[in-house]
Amino acid sequence: MSPGAGRDGRLRLGVLFGGRTPEHEVSVMSARSILEESDSRRFEAVPLGITRGGSWLTQEATRERLARGEGYSSLGDESEPGLLRSAPALAELAAVDVVFPIVHGVTGEDGLLQGLLELAGLPYVGSGVAASARGMDKALMRESFGAAGLPQPRHLVLRDRELSEQTSGERVGREIGFPCFVKPASGGSSVGVSPVATASELDGALRLAARHDSAVLVERALTGREVECAVLGNEDPRASPLGEIRAPGGFYSYQAKYEDDSAELVVPAEVSAAAARLVQRYAIEAFRALGCAGLARVDFFVDEESEAEPQIHVLELNTLPGFTPISMFPRLWQEAGLSYAELITRLVELALERHGRSRGEGTGG
Repeated sequence: MSPGAGRDGRLRLGVLFGGRTPEHEVSVMSARSILEESDSRRFEAVPLGITRGGSWLTQEATRERLARGEGYSSLGDESEPGLLRSAPALAELAAVDVVFPIVHGVTGEDGLLQGLLELAGLPYVGSGVAASARGMDKALMRESFGAAGLPQPRHLVLRDRELSEQTSGERVGREIGFPCFVKPASGGSSVGVSPVATASELDGALRLAARHDSAVLVERALTGREVECAVLGNEDPRASPLGEIRAPGGFYSYQAKYEDDSAELVVPAEVSAAAARLVQRYAIEAFRALGCAGLARVDFFVDEESEAEPQIHVLELNTLPGFTPISMFPRLWQEAGLSYAELITRLVELALERHGRSRGEGTGG
């Protein structure tokens, strides 16, 4: 698969995960699945963990911590030397052929980690620095979607001092209305997100979101089905069949995503063929609007009851969707006939293709 393959012909696939992020546990869950399910005939999977304290672990130390944990445990919380003092771990990172950076959230999928891998000259799965940054910052994402003409919910971004002004609530009521959702501008897995039914609930929701980011996105709540579409590819991306989320109370919370079975995931989504085609088209347009590569999951609301034509709104795009056993992204591609192991292999191929193209090696499409 690559001239850098090891002595036994397999590629050394570095699975980088954990990190100083509220989504640490999600990252560990995703990494466990990738390590267990990647094709051992093609890859030597190398686990490379980052603790909550920011210490980069060697392969041996990572395996030890994973073995000690119960179920989907974290990698520890102690304050240890960070990246620049983690010479043994960095040496092991430099020795892999391609990296699967499954560090979710801030510092992992916001362009910072991607920039490090670019500087190191390592091929890696997923989008580059700029697309990752746009995908993590919902305000930038909304601007990109708007420039591409994609339909979006009515929304408002409140920054820093605006959050403490008494007029912010009046502005939300006037420009957005209720019910609405309040979200940190940066982040994922529904961390810090609140549904707000009335004006009396707004202040608490703004304070919660502001604990996670200095910018807060407020967007109008929509009616209809919450639908997701996976995108796979580089220059010529393809869209998956659709999946539908049926969450209790209409809100797909962190708990519903990862800690219990309260949400129902329906694959394929129960929408009309016309709506499905439009969602798939918008998913690819959103992928291109942000300049993504490799993979993404795009979330939508689809309303086929209030108007004669389907009303579709793009909610957001996730440049590094979860790879846990219950995650929608791999399930959608399984529906399309691509197994979990085949999906990992295809993502590695796309990473090598993009890396070769950036180096002018003409790897083709």
